[in-house]
Amino acid sequence: MEFAYVQPMTDLTEDIRREIGQHFVFGFHGHDVNDDIRILICDYFLGNVILMKRNVQSIVQVRALVRKLQLLAKEAGHKRPLMIGIDQENGLVSAFSLSFTDDAGTQFPGAMALAASGSPELAERVSHASGRELRLAGIHWAYSPVADINSDPRNPVIGVRSYGDDPNEVALYVQAVSRGLISAKIAPSAKHFPGHGNTHIDSHLNLPRIMTCQKDLAATELVPFQALVDSGIPSIMTGHMALPLITDDDTPCSLSRQITTGLLREEMGFKGVIVTDCLEMEAVASKYGAEGGAVMSLQAGADIVMICHQYSRHMGALEAAYTAVREGKLSIDALRVSGVRINALKDEFAGAWDDVFSSGLEPDELSRLKQENILLAQHAYARSVAVIRDPVGTLPLSTNGHAVLFTPRMESINLAVDDAEGKLRDSQRRLRNTAGPSYQAFAASISQRVLVPVKHIVYAPDEEISDSIKESLRAATSVIFATRNGLDHGEWQIGVVRRVVETVDSSKLALVSTCAPYDLLAMQGVNAPCLATFEFTVPALRAAVAVIFGETTAVGTVPVK
Repeated sequence: MEFAYVQPMTDLTEDIRREIGQHFVFGFHGHDVNDDIRILICDYFLGNVILMKRNVQSIVQVRALVRKLQLLAKEAGHKRPLMIGIDQENGLVSAFSLSFTDDAGTQFPGAMALAASGSPELAERVSHASGRELRLAGIHWAYSPVADINSDPRNPVIGVRSYGDDPNEVALYVQAVSRGLISAKIAPSAKHFPGHGNTHIDSHLNLPRIMTCQKDLAATELVPFQALVDSGIPSIMTGHMALPLITDDDTPCSLSRQITTGLLREEMGFKGVIVTDCLEMEAVASKYGAEGGAVMSLQAGADIVMICHQYSRHMGALEAAYTAVREGKLSIDALRVSGVRINALKDEFAGAWDDVFSSGLEPDELSRLKQENILLAQHAYARSVAVIRDPVGTLPLSTNGHAVLFTPRMESINLAVDDAEGKLRDSQRRLRNTAGPSYQAFAASISQRVLVPVKHIVYAPDEEISDSIKESLRAATSVIFATRNGLDHGEWQIGVVRRVVETVDSSKLALVSTCAPYDLLAMQGVNAPCLATFEFTVPALRAAVAVIFGETTAVGTVPVK
């Protein structure tokens, strides 16, 4: 990749270092300000911070943390407040929500669950409500909506984070979510441009190579992004996938000037802020390093480079940018033009210093908002549960007896998505054989409705149906079997399903897909009812229990084939 030569500079003034700092968004560890983030803000003039689930205890705590971060920036002479971002897609990627407390952000349905409701209006209401909570905590920027079209059922990292496999339907929902966030004064950042749905490779682990030509890309993956560009979305996140049929090489799109500037800016007409996905993901880090990737992203035309985790990589990326400017490989004039876009984003969504420090958090206001949002979330989850099939009208199951629940061992397929709370692996990163907090809550919800506490079986690969389990199945009045991504890498679950089906009367059995619904969509020859919740969050599973036992009726539809 070639770049125009820029006159080398012998030294970096403080003004130039301040400019460079505005082009990064970094994360840090802990529930309070630590030395790493203090140094980055005060000495390196970092202009943007991403909060992760590891930073969140409650809305009140996050607000106090953000105020401390902003105070550091103001005292360090930043002209504008920090832009505070967070990965709050809702559903399974909800950095602001915690499974063990209601004091943090409300757990709302994610993309595919909302699409299953059939209501873009509901999606807009949900994103607005979620955005109001973020705003109360001092957050201005949500890395949402996911505009990827999940056209590959094997996709290990997008899946239910997508609104479906129809480009036009996805476009409707991402526009609705974007409107909801903006109306709450939160800047949405659609991702992962130009589309991460048509692959079975996780860019956290490796580089996806998507063999799509530009004509096909424009007719599918780009449809939601173009709709968002046309409606004026303020920010878009570039993803780490290669499009060799378009770029003639395997450069990740986030590092490609042909994609970032040529396609997104020039062809599609995007005028807002471009932020990269985290450069510590192996799709970039394994070949270029986060440090080299940072310079390449800025050369490609990104406005802001994201590095979420390691302080050493934060420092390395900043030093790499300093060196690139000194050596004439990165134009400070181009960074200043880019900085105008960043300033406009901050002015619209973060405001001025007086806005950041203007008022405290009223407990009554927060309490009212939380009560409203919990009711809205319950309504949205109830509308999202879908019956894939119920061939003989088995539902509802009986509560007059005892129940058996099968849930899969929680395998951490993707640490960023599946194990954000760090519960699925031990300190040596070994997989735990655990039900996880969501499935434990699932069992508790069933126990509340049946005469005898539920027998909860956590099944694993090659699970045999023992004589004692067979006896429990024969005695049960209801048997609920949950799968989680039981297609491709999780196909062992279907083998266990079939062994249970051979043992139990289908009139007392219900199958529940608790993540991507492709496993039960593909399963044939089973007369039991099949439901989909599209995520294994606690409220999603509770909504499924209400359907299984006839308290509510499933009205959702599956938004993928």
